[in-house]
Amino acid sequence: MIRPALFFLILFLAGCTTAPPPDTPSRAQIATSSLPPMKGFARAHPSAPAQSNANIAADFLDLHFALESGRSLPVFTRFETPILVRVTGQVPSSLQPDLQHLLGRLQREAGIEIQQTASSNANANITIQAVSRAEIRRALPQAACFVVPNVTSLSDYRRKRRGPATNWSLLTTRHQLSIFLPYDSSPQEIRDCLHEELAQAIGPLNDLYRLPDSVFNDDNVHTVLTGFDMLILRVTYAPELYSGMSKSEVATELPDILSRLNPRGDRRPVRAVSSTPRNWIDAVQTALGPGTDPTKRRNAASAAAATAQNLGWQDHRRAFGYYMLGRMTQVNDPALAQRYYNDALGYLRRTPGTQLHQAYIATQTAAYAIALGDGAAALRQIDPYLDVAERSENAALLATLMLLKAEALDQTGQPEAARTVRLDSLGWARYGFGTDWAVRAKMQEIAALNPRAAHKG
Repeated sequence: MIRPALFFLILFLAGCTTAPPPDTPSRAQIATSSLPPMKGFARAHPSAPAQSNANIAADFLDLHFALESGRSLPVFTRFETPILVRVTGQVPSSLQPDLQHLLGRLQREAGIEIQQTASSNANANITIQAVSRAEIRRALPQAACFVVPNVTSLSDYRRKRRGPATNWSLLTTRHQLSIFLPYDSSPQEIRDCLHEELAQAIGPLNDLYRLPDSVFNDDNVHTVLTGFDMLILRVTYAPELYSGMSKSEVATELPDILSRLNPRGDRRPVRAVSSTPRNWIDAVQTALGPGTDPTKRRNAASAAAATAQNLGWQDHRRAFGYYMLGRMTQVNDPALAQRYYNDALGYLRRTPGTQLHQAYIATQTAAYAIALGDGAAALRQIDPYLDVAERSENAALLATLMLLKAEALDQTGQPEAARTVRLDSLGWARYGFGTDWAVRAKMQEIAALNPRAAHKG
């Protein structure tokens, strides 16, 4: 329903050094020349769900019968007709190919009858309107993008926002919704919003922090629909289900549906699942949300980590608290931050489906190694996660890892390899970060980590 604007989940590496070094010849050439064309992802690489069908059934019920606020929903809802999608507003050039790629996946992987129609078609079930970030902030200050029922435009939403038409808990079926995306964000941010909001427009309305491999999770680690997500959507549109069913009625149908659609899940062991308490969610949102002062952020992250420890969690949620503390500590105490990151990795390595979480941490630990001049250690940390970032279609993460690798290659006496990797990273960076100035700023930020480059100046 709302993709939150999280403060520092992935893209900032600040803390190891501050002043950018003089450019080496290869960096200077890149800084003054035209950047290479933007790259994109040709096909998806979803992994099959790793959970048992019993666990997936419980996840399905929690996803469909509650809102992100924790409020319960009385009935199951979905579209009961083929879905028509239209695009309006100031449409960025990257949106159309990304939308077609997503619609194709929904048709193939989730078996959903969904297709695009003309922007002028007032009978469209879903309107995707591209508006400015400023307009989104005025409508919902904490949101990067959002979806609303029973409206056809942002102005329509403003008129109806406090009325029953936009109240999700009053829906008994879905007929017409609108998604609001920022046209002035990076192509990746627009695509990420598209995946999350369209998935919730046609499927579950809740997010669950306990899910390690899903976009239905406000930690924003996964940004494109996963194999787990596609299974949830395929179950959502199974013929045994229909709008208006109660939770108990849906629960009765789920075992047979999941056995048919995911037979391997019947053979997987059931794992114990603990719910995520509201105080942990509130602490995470305070720590990561915009507009919070640094002291409150750190206190909130510490509270989330303490809650996870007291509850005895051993999964990615336990790791997330340490990751947040590492990000908040690395400017003033980078050595302590590394201990937090290592604590987080300890839990992630024991939790299936968390390779992408580990890749985020690798950007931080590798940056620290480069700042210490240990390029060989940085390469060992980076190389296992390049494929993870690419398979996850995360261009910003992939470009960051590649730029870090270029610095590490320079440190290990491989300048030509460094130049090749650096140049190759820029097409991904253009998709991940957007504007040329943002790409160059990211390149300078990572170059500033390298003490050898600084010494050359």
